[in-house]
Parts: sequence; C-alpha cells; structure tokens
Amino acid sequence: MCMEETYNPYNDVLKVVEEAGQALGLDRSEYVKFKYPDREVKVSLPIKMDDGTIRVFEGFRVQHSNVRGPYKGGIRYHQQVDMNEVKALAAWMSFKCAVVGIPFGGAKGGITVNPSELSKGELERLTRKFTSALYPVIGPETDIPAPDVNTNAQIMAWIVDTYSTLSGKSSPAVVTGKPIELGGSLGRVEATGRGVMITVREALKYMNMKPEDVRVAVQGKGNVGGVGAVLLHELGCKIVALSGSKGGVYKEEGFSLEEIRAYTAKRNANTPANEILTNYREITNKELLICDCDVLVPCALEKQITHINASLIKAKLIAEGANGPTTVGADKILAKRGIIVLPDILANAGGVATSYLEWVQNLQRVSWTELEVNTKLEKIMLESFDNVLEIVKDKNVSFRIAAYMLAIKRLCSVQKLKGIFL
Repeated sequence: MCMEETYNPYNDVLKVVEEAGQALGLDRSEYVKFKYPDREVKVSLPIKMDDGTIRVFEGFRVQHSNVRGPYKGGIRYHQQVDMNEVKALAAWMSFKCAVVGIPFGGAKGGITVNPSELSKGELERLTRKFTSALYPVIGPETDIPAPDVNTNAQIMAWIVDTYSTLSGKSSPAVVTGKPIELGGSLGRVEATGRGVMITVREALKYMNMKPEDVRVAVQGKGNVGGVGAVLLHELGCKIVALSGSKGGVYKEEGFSLEEIRAYTAKRNANTPANEILTNYREITNKELLICDCDVLVPCALEKQITHINASLIKAKLIAEGANGPTTVGADKILAKRGIIVLPDILANAGGVATSYLEWVQNLQRVSWTELEVNTKLEKIMLESFDNVLEIVKDKNVSFRIAAYMLAIKRLCSVQKLKGIFL
C-alpha cells in the first residue's frame, strides 16, 4: 500500500529516459539534461468565492525543455494535481513533440482543485488569477498552454483575454484549443481521439488483425475516449466496453454507434445508462481494464495499469489515450506477456500535433478547413508511427522504448548543435 501511496510518475520518466539513452548507445552526458526540467513554477492563488470568503489554491507550471521550440502543454484542473505529476506530464510533452517532429518543447500546468465544486464565476476568477501569475513565463513564442483534464475552450478563452489585456495587444496564439471564434482550429477537439484511432489502425495492420475482428474497451468518455470510441467504431471495430469517472458498461455483442455517442456525450453525463443502452452490464473502471477484449484504450488518468493488474489484462494491444496510464512495473509485465503497448507519447500525440497546426494558423492569420487539418494530422501521425515501428523492428525493442529512442535522439541532436550556454 505504501508503494502505491508514494508513487511518483516522474521517477518512471527518469527510468525510461535512462533505458532509452542506453539503448541508443549515448553517453549519459548527452541526455542527462532531459532528466531535469528547465523551470518549475508554483504559485498561490487567493480567490474571492461567491459567499465572500477567500480561498487559496495552488497552481503549477513546469517547463521541461525548449530545445526544439517554445514550451507547449496543457493545463489541468484536478484535486490530485501536484508538482510531481506536472513534472512528469511536462517531460512527456517534450518527448511527444519530438516523436511527431513538431517544433515545440514540453510544458504542463495545473491547479489543485475540483472544478465541479466551483461556480462559473469562481472558475473564471481562478483562471484569470492563474494566468496573471504565469504571465511572466508564458506567451505565443515562449510557452503555449492548452486544455487538459477538466479544462476546455472556455477556460482557454479566459486565458487569451487575460493575457491580451495584460500585454496590451490581441494574442490568440498564447493558447491552443480555443473557441473557433477566437482563432481555434477546426478538428482540434477531435484530434487526440483521431490520433489514437490512427495509431490503433496502423498497429492492427502490423499485427495482421482486421478491425472488424477486434473488440475494443475504452476507459474515459471525454474528448479522447469519446471521440476515439466513435472513430474506432467507424473503422469497423466492435466497442464492447466504455466508462466514465463513476464506472462503466460492458456489452459482449458491442455497442451501436448511437449508443456510443449517447453514452459519451457530455450532455448525457448524468443520464442513467439504462435510459440510453440495452443488453449491457455495469462494470467498474478496474473491471474494464481487465475485461475480455482485444484492444484496451485507457483515456483517463495516470497509473491505471500497474504491477497489480498487468498480469490480468486480456487485451493484445494497449493504446495509451491518457498520459502515463501504465507504470514502469506494469510495462515489464506486459512486455513479458507479449502485449503491445502504444505509448502515450505516440498514441495520443494527435492533440499536440493539431495544436501546432492551430498555432501556425494564428501566427500566419490563416484558417484551414477541417479536411485540411485532418489531412495534415494524418500525415504527421502516419510518419511518426512508421518512424517508431522502424526502430521497433531494427532494434527489437518495445514501442515505448522505440518512441523514447526517437525522441531523445532528436532532442540530443538539436542540443548538440546548440551547445550548452555557459
């Protein structure tokens, strides 16, 4: 129990970086820099609540590396946010951007808060206070936030307005994932789920499996899980399990497209499952992870697959729609069992890839159609998958180590050209 309670996701980052660096045959001095974030910011956010009382929240922003470009990473609002989590998420962003070959570094931010307990006015005041606290270290060419867990386009709109007010000029490129009316990109909301679908599709080809013969379990019904489930169904897969934060559902014959859309739609979040589904059984999130399926897509939070349940997983393929859902200990167990894991820094990179496309549109003052955005995303994801797969075959390593090898090689190459500022 103690091991679980003191779990630090950043330790997992360090272990994988070390393993990938050694697999590349690099001297430790070449990649050691990427084991340390460039900057860690912690701020106190006093907010006047609706009842007139003052409540102080803690906020974080970690900038891991800007070797390849401006820092980039989401902001999450969750009661479990802490510095170690944000450090890990920031590092994953650096590696993710390197894997998909876009000129961004990695960052992440968050506030320790349960946003469901706040009114819209309190949420807006908290967001604006956080933006003003981070104002010195974010910007369109410095550090570009985006939505993450429990944040959305409206939150991004408040950040844009606050930053623009403080800077004295309109700065839509300060964030991505904005409302379309403020310079957001078509296709951005669906991008992470679409990226998951593309990587699963390509992995199934590699495994000589047809989508129509595959049963899929999706944990999480937000933009990643919800969109991913719909797109995988349209691909031909049978979606047999779905879940949200309070539990899930399982249907052996698979859910219809209408049922998937109804279950995952946010407007139906409080609608009883029996009003929109038939012939199903209720399951917990823990049961979903080990249910009878061929493909498991965890799209919730970190540390879902651990050394405790890794030996019970029945899926042949795991696609990490969430960041860090699999611990290092679980990874080793899954590898021994021959289960392929598409790592988060590849599988869920569709979101940051399309964020890059949004950022480019903002800077150039252009607007692309959804088809143009999706076509560019498809190209990025296919090239990234093929690059990782080539290393998997050539070096006989897992997809995770291959992805990290690709990322670290690209980061170290740029760092070598730049040198160390003294």
